[in-house]
Amino acid sequence: MPIEFRTASTFSDAAGLIAGDRTARLLSGGTLIMRDINEGRLTDGLILRLVDPAYRQINLSGRVELGAGVTMAAILKRRELAYLHAPAQAIGGPAVRNMASIGGNLFAESPYGDFTVALLALDAQVMVMQGFGAPRAVPLEEFLAGRARGGQGLVTAVQFAPPQNAADFRFRKVSRVRPKGLAVLSVAAHLPMSGGRVSGARVAFGAMAPVPMRAKAVERVLEGKALDAAAITAARAAAAEGIRPVTDAIASEWYRREVLPVHLARLLSGQD
Repeated sequence: MPIEFRTASTFSDAAGLIAGDRTARLLSGGTLIMRDINEGRLTDGLILRLVDPAYRQINLSGRVELGAGVTMAAILKRRELAYLHAPAQAIGGPAVRNMASIGGNLFAESPYGDFTVALLALDAQVMVMQGFGAPRAVPLEEFLAGRARGGQGLVTAVQFAPPQNAADFRFRKVSRVRPKGLAVLSVAAHLPMSGGRVSGARVAFGAMAPVPMRAKAVERVLEGKALDAAAITAARAAAAEGIRPVTDAIASEWYRREVLPVHLARLLSGQD
């Protein structure tokens, strides 16, 4: 069966079509799907274009809600989202950022998906709509764990609580070609402080597993500690726990393991 393109005017229409056809894929920015079509990896199935205006809305009242169709370029235009500018800037060049969407990035294979690493450190939830039901909130970590199985429904948006202090959120991407090369690794950390100590640490790695992952061992050693040299040393020692880095054309598994503690320490200490 050849590729079929259809347009859905509402979330309900798109979710219904996806529920009825497991081959259906949503065309958001197209930076992933069109590459697969052009390179011959995707040759049949249903491709949906969603034109519901809510798909590209940004809501900053209370919890942040970003429609799955919001582009990296749109993030960069909002001063209120300055803490997300670094991960948005890490996605390709200007032409790619004008098309690449938040929802699409959730499905990007390693070593892509840098923006998703940032969302994981922000404890984001993915709003998923199945059939004609209302969207439900799925923790991003759970969504990523089930991504390979498929059948999760239509991603409509992501939600998260913004950092109370923008300086508590940090992001670092390491690549061989700057500014738009593929990631050797990426690291994001949300480290709220209370009384001079970390309270509620969230740290995430990219290119250290098949999907972006929580660095739970690092979170444990940082929790309740002052972010000083001793805590950073402990975080370095814990960095490799649970990781499964890939070997690809960008870097070997060995190299990623070796440089991860170095760049984690630089991120935690505020070095450029």
